[in-house]
Amino acid sequence: MENGEDRDHPSLQNLPNGVLLSWGKIKQSKRGPKGELSIPQIVEAAMAIADKDGLGAVSMSRVAQSLGFTTMSLYRYVNSKEDLLILMQDAACDIPIPPERPDSEWREEMRDFVHASVKVMRDRPWFADIPIMSVPLTPNNLRIVDWGLRTMRNLPLGEYEKMSFVLLLSGYARHFGILMRDMDRAVQAGASPESFSGQGYTEALKQLVGPDRYPYLSPIVHSGAYTEENRDDNPIGDDFEFGLDRLLDGIELYIEGKRRMGQE
Repeated sequence: MENGEDRDHPSLQNLPNGVLLSWGKIKQSKRGPKGELSIPQIVEAAMAIADKDGLGAVSMSRVAQSLGFTTMSLYRYVNSKEDLLILMQDAACDIPIPPERPDSEWREEMRDFVHASVKVMRDRPWFADIPIMSVPLTPNNLRIVDWGLRTMRNLPLGEYEKMSFVLLLSGYARHFGILMRDMDRAVQAGASPESFSGQGYTEALKQLVGPDRYPYLSPIVHSGAYTEENRDDNPIGDDFEFGLDRLLDGIELYIEGKRRMGQE
């Protein structure tokens, strides 16, 4: 790469090039017209392409074309498409972090954290299509991790416990974020929202799903719960919120146990 290196410490050499770029730890080449491009411009153009046509449409050549430059011009700023994806992912994580809630509202703050994480994947449908290659390493992504840890700032938890809970909450958000993203895509492509509840398939499934082959699923199907046939009778409400509440219940139970142990 033509860029000069600005690695403050030898340990930084172990980081991927895209991560170093996200932290501003690589000096840009001085070759070519001064200020003709910038990394933020390149990342913004790539994200616009991904927003419109999906992650598969992003290439160095298409990004360069959208900016009115040659592909080689981009390589003076970003080494590869892999580096560009890292920068795009980090840019998508540049979200507002809300003010701290009172200590007594740690559940509500965790809920905010999960909702915001889901929103990233729905706002940027391509975000979850970028493979996870390591722990979070880029600045904006780490700000979100820091927020997750902030929700537990005064809880009786050790450092490993806190990180495990951040991973648990992030994993739940990622699962539902991808699910909701896919539903958004299907609706935009013309699918009916009712197809996800399965209401239009209730009678057909009642004919197909019998107790002999499906002894445990059959009563669920015939009750209408599988296809949300009797939605008004649903005591749990939204599946996402119900699952999140049970997740938070488990964390709260664990914390209460830790507090009891501390009092013994």
